[in-house]
Amino acid sequence: MHVVAWWKYVLLWPLALVVRLWGMTLRVEVTPEDRARLSKRDVPMAVVLWHNRLFMASEVYHRFRKPRPTYALISASKDGALLVAFFSMVGGMKAARGSSNANGREAANALVELQRAGHDLGITPDGPKGPRYVLKPGVVIVPRRTGAPLLLLGIDIQSAWRVKSWDRFYIPKPFSKVRLRGEIIENHELANRDAALAHIQARLLALNPDGEFPGTGETQT
Repeated sequence: MHVVAWWKYVLLWPLALVVRLWGMTLRVEVTPEDRARLSKRDVPMAVVLWHNRLFMASEVYHRFRKPRPTYALISASKDGALLVAFFSMVGGMKAARGSSNANGREAANALVELQRAGHDLGITPDGPKGPRYVLKPGVVIVPRRTGAPLLLLGIDIQSAWRVKSWDRFYIPKPFSKVRLRGEIIENHELANRDAALAHIQARLLALNPDGEFPGTGETQT
């Protein structure tokens, strides 16, 4: 497992501070009903968001999920080590380091243990390499074992730069408006895996409008 050199921490710290302050400038809009769902902390949850909305992960944590830690699976590679260091500074996410070998059993077991210990999990169901907005079956594997509900995040960024990456990553412009929504999928709704995956995919697309991608942002139910 790679360890980040001290001098890289020195370089990452200013970036983490900028990102944290940047997020604090955003004008977040949320209805009372969505606020209640986003802030539901009586049980650990699997928090699900598209990969290109990850910039907002720290803000969602600080504004709604704190103080329960949120863990996400991050690889044991050099890039993974840098992500661990960065998120430890900006806050909002901790790392479950490990390999996804053996058909993901090692990774799933690590996450199951963390959730059973009372922690939230963070899941980007189209990550880490896409395709964009295509749900992978792994999104329901751990929650089905732990009994945890899913919290689907809707993040509508009104003004943003888009990175030329596979997911067209969003970087919200400072002081821009961000509309947040939350939708809870109860664990019993995951019993039929295929039906659950289809429903989660449809709801995430509806909750996250993207002007570049047809079929997103439909009328909400």
